[in-house]
Amino acid sequence: MYELVQVSEKCYYINCPAKIGVYVADRDNVYLVDSGNDKDAGRKVRQILEKNGWHLVAILNTHSNADHIGGNKYLQGQTGCKIYSGGIEAAFTKYPVLEPSFLYGGYPCKDLRHKFLMAQESDVTDFSDESFLKEIEVIPLPGHFFDMVGFRMPDNVVFLADCISSRETLDKYAVSFIYDVGAYLETLDMVEGMEAAMFVPAHAEASADVKELVRYNRDKVHEVAEKILSICKEPICFERILQEVFKGYGLSMNFEQYVLVGSTVRSYLSWLKDTGKVSAEFQDAMLLWQRV
Repeated sequence: MYELVQVSEKCYYINCPAKIGVYVADRDNVYLVDSGNDKDAGRKVRQILEKNGWHLVAILNTHSNADHIGGNKYLQGQTGCKIYSGGIEAAFTKYPVLEPSFLYGGYPCKDLRHKFLMAQESDVTDFSDESFLKEIEVIPLPGHFFDMVGFRMPDNVVFLADCISSRETLDKYAVSFIYDVGAYLETLDMVEGMEAAMFVPAHAEASADVKELVRYNRDKVHEVAEKILSICKEPICFERILQEVFKGYGLSMNFEQYVLVGSTVRSYLSWLKDTGKVSAEFQDAMLLWQRV
């Protein structure tokens, strides 16, 4: 864990739970893609940078999930580096309580206010700022989260953030987190058509060809959608739908999984309703969903 892996002349990744990209702009100056899940991750990253004699210029955040921005505050405090983000992701990075609040749908209890869902705050600069390195292409990858992006580096290495998960992850957990199912499927279509010298997803192996993995992720989305539709044969409330999803996939429920899977199931229901596959109506002071 935390090994430095070279994938091109100027690009590396640090192998950890959410891969951290490294772009060597010149002999001494580097840019990170994300920063790991907490202060300890940031400390390990700093040790790698110091061992290689690299100066950290900036962190490029793909999105604001805590496992991608958790090392921001430590690294910024230690090095004075800039942190680049954009859109809603920038707001969540500046005000991290937004993530557990959004997931829970209200003020999060202590069980949800921890480093896995709520990073420490950090100061951010927008991608549009004139200081941003223009040779790095920012690629919109919405769907998994609000304004998630990837980055294409000058030597044609593309960091894909969380838009695809490994087969192992999908086989084990089935319901990967998705904020906007329609946008996510469109992102998968776009990524399937992309070419690069190397793709580096945060939660799958680096590869020069991700087309097959993209298709596997797409198939899993449609499988989960069909599972939810099968649960909604008769009018049913959200909590019962969520219970059946957990039971059907053999998932263990705790506060963290309740909000992550629960938020995703709500997103599926929104997409299914907007595409005319389920209806929603209020009965006896309950919102009930039913397959059309």
